[in-house]
Amino acid sequence: MSPKAEEIIDLIPEIKMIKDEQLRGKVAAVWADAIDLGGWKAQDLDSIPFTLLIPDCKFSLLHHTRAVTKTAVSIAENLTASYGDAVKIDMDVLLAGSVLHDVGKVLEYVREGGVVVKSPAGKLLRHPFSGQGLAYKHGLPFEVLHMIAYHSKEGDLGKRTTEAIIIHHADFVNFEPLRA
Repeated sequence: MSPKAEEIIDLIPEIKMIKDEQLRGKVAAVWADAIDLGGWKAQDLDSIPFTLLIPDCKFSLLHHTRAVTKTAVSIAENLTASYGDAVKIDMDVLLAGSVLHDVGKVLEYVREGGVVVKSPAGKLLRHPFSGQGLAYKHGLPFEVLHMIAYHSKEGDLGKRTTEAIIIHHADFVNFEPLRA
């Protein structure tokens, strides 16, 4: 694993919860690649706002990614405790998709004059598309690609998997109250 991927795992320790070692490495590699392609440093994840839709957003992309992942895990644990085998959840897929759901934002955003704004690429492609492309490049399973692509409004017209439903709602629970 590259030093940058190890740095990502230190920043997002929820990656360590992924049991499949190969999947865990790919998730960290996607973040490392995205950061390089976007011209950022790993530590910038804690200063990039997670959204540009909330003026002066106080919460970083790193904070949001971790919060969404924790929320998704809690939802999955509750569903499993409440419904048992009636709801099948692949926790490794859920964790990978949760950690990567907004990875495309490091390509969607750029810092200009100390302010984070939409990048030229971000004006053409929203983060679900660029994030899904990065994950595909690194050989992530289609179930994870689906979660990245369908976590936002782009997935509203399609059929989401159980894991994608969970991440979709976990993401919005960690967004809507902050903009209210």
